[in-house]
Amino acid sequence: MRRGIAASALVASFALAATACGGSDSDSKSDGPVTITWWDTSNATNEAPTYKALVSDFEKANPKIKVKYVDVPFDQAQNKFDTAAGSKGAPDVLRSEVGWTPAFAKKGYFLPLDGTDALTDQAKFEPNLIKQAQYEGKTYGVPLVTDTLALVYNKALFKKAGITEAPKTWDELKSDAAKVKAKTKVDGYWGSTQAYYAQSFLYGEGTDTVDAAAKKITVDSAAAKKAYGTWLSTFSGKGLHKADTTADAYAHIQDAFVNGKVAAIIQGPWEITNFYKGSAFSDKSNLGIATVPAGSAGKAGAPTGGHNLSVYAGSDKAHQAAALKFVNFMTSAKSQEAIALKNSTLPTRGDAYTAQVKADPGIAGYQGVLAAAQPRPALPEYSSLWGPLDTELPKIAGGKESLDKGLSNAELAIAKLVPDFSK
Repeated sequence: MRRGIAASALVASFALAATACGGSDSDSKSDGPVTITWWDTSNATNEAPTYKALVSDFEKANPKIKVKYVDVPFDQAQNKFDTAAGSKGAPDVLRSEVGWTPAFAKKGYFLPLDGTDALTDQAKFEPNLIKQAQYEGKTYGVPLVTDTLALVYNKALFKKAGITEAPKTWDELKSDAAKVKAKTKVDGYWGSTQAYYAQSFLYGEGTDTVDAAAKKITVDSAAAKKAYGTWLSTFSGKGLHKADTTADAYAHIQDAFVNGKVAAIIQGPWEITNFYKGSAFSDKSNLGIATVPAGSAGKAGAPTGGHNLSVYAGSDKAHQAAALKFVNFMTSAKSQEAIALKNSTLPTRGDAYTAQVKADPGIAGYQGVLAAAQPRPALPEYSSLWGPLDTELPKIAGGKESLDKGLSNAELAIAKLVPDFSK
């Protein structure tokens, strides 16, 4: 599942609302355990079992705290929490996508964590990940896992095509894709029409959807048009798979890659465990991981993603104290190492990258591209800006509207999300 896109607007279900205990003190008597609720947004099949096991370990170490674990689908969680928090019924702890953190902090839904039990190890975390969990100088989340996008490729197919190293620019990638097609009869590259995956093209031209510091919308600028022009060019040509604009495009691209039907795609580390399940990567060493190719400005990189653990500001003191202790436990070096070993996700603190963790070629590969990842600006609306582009980019890639028209439409829609920004 992609990790950087604002969720679709959905109403919180009564079942989930009923499980939330934020603000309730019915089970916080001095002689009884405190029960906190945690909404986990990880993959229910591949990742959740690891988190459930850690919850059990936490309860054993803290017999006076019980944790009610609730797995909430990632694409529903943002709006479910927004609805629940607005009615004072949110969970005590939320696994918050990094883009949600400043938005919920702005609304007053998250508790500032500076100086609390949750952040006693702050110096151990990567500084840019702590910065990304902050809003207006305060820290509202503790980084649990991090991620970024990378060019992932099939080493065997590259070798058959005579390619000895991953392409460093989009021009090189297109050239390599043609070589793969000629030598192996499969496509060399299959790109995505999702805005999050197209973000790297903007970085490659030294621009973004907005200039947060200047409060200016830049999605229709000359640099952005050049970036999206390069993106569009990756859907046509020898060895370049045509754009898939269907609702199942993500699954189609992923399936083709893991089964050796395409040599390279852009993908994040949340799919590492699924890579290994595919026939092309039964030998894990066949998985190549490289920085996303650079644009004409010579810049390369992808958005920094991941998830923080945040505490609901509407909970009572007893629940907040228990929640802070739980967050500290879940983000400890020991817990992060366990999560990495089981889920092949990337830790957020240096002391969790043990020799055993780095023995996983997927984790080691993604750790190598993290230096090129770009943190998102502390703009509460930032993640929602991909929404208009998710509407327009498939139309552009599918030939239903021109690049100029699509970016103009996106600019108008983004202007409504950040009305104080100039064009």
